[in-house]
Amino acid sequence: MNIDFKKDNGLVPVVIQDYRTLQVLMLGYMNEAAFEKTKKEKVVTFFSRSKNRLWTKGEESGNFLTVKSIDIDCDKDTILIKAIPTNVVCHTGSFSCFGEKDSKGFIYELEEKISQRIDCKAEDSYTYALYQKGINKMAQKVGEEAVELVIEAKDNNEALFKNEAADLLYHLLILLKAKGFSLEDIEEVLQGRNQ
Repeated sequence: MNIDFKKDNGLVPVVIQDYRTLQVLMLGYMNEAAFEKTKKEKVVTFFSRSKNRLWTKGEESGNFLTVKSIDIDCDKDTILIKAIPTNVVCHTGSFSCFGEKDSKGFIYELEEKISQRIDCKAEDSYTYALYQKGINKMAQKVGEEAVELVIEAKDNNEALFKNEAADLLYHLLILLKAKGFSLEDIEEVLQGRNQ
């Protein structure tokens, strides 16, 4: 990784992103020594402009950033680090220096909407109506949608295939909620398999 540390007095900006959610957590700066220490120890170390020294994120708070990947931009003067935070990242107590809202994407928004409809007992909602029928009916619906997806996979109608995949995912989210699990729980399982 060739980084141009000659620009900006030997410092390059470093964007820290949550490895699991891709939420931007913070921005810091590294000099060459901070970068080498980060690579070696797999824990993010910055060059603190205010302290004028190397500073490992979490050295006082215990809220470390464990490095999962490092990428360099096309100009070789900005670093992107995907990391797993130990706890909150911002000195204000927020999870991110850019606020609490994370950017997991629409699937997570849909999961939240499903959860709200069930928790609020939305009587006019298909989601809540299915939930009311119990685990057996929800599991049966997931099975039906899985079979329909398999059938569409054997044909060449892309629109029907995508619709059945969406139906399966939607019903799986309802079943996960009913079983007390979330997409994050499933992500953890997948991430555990990927190590």
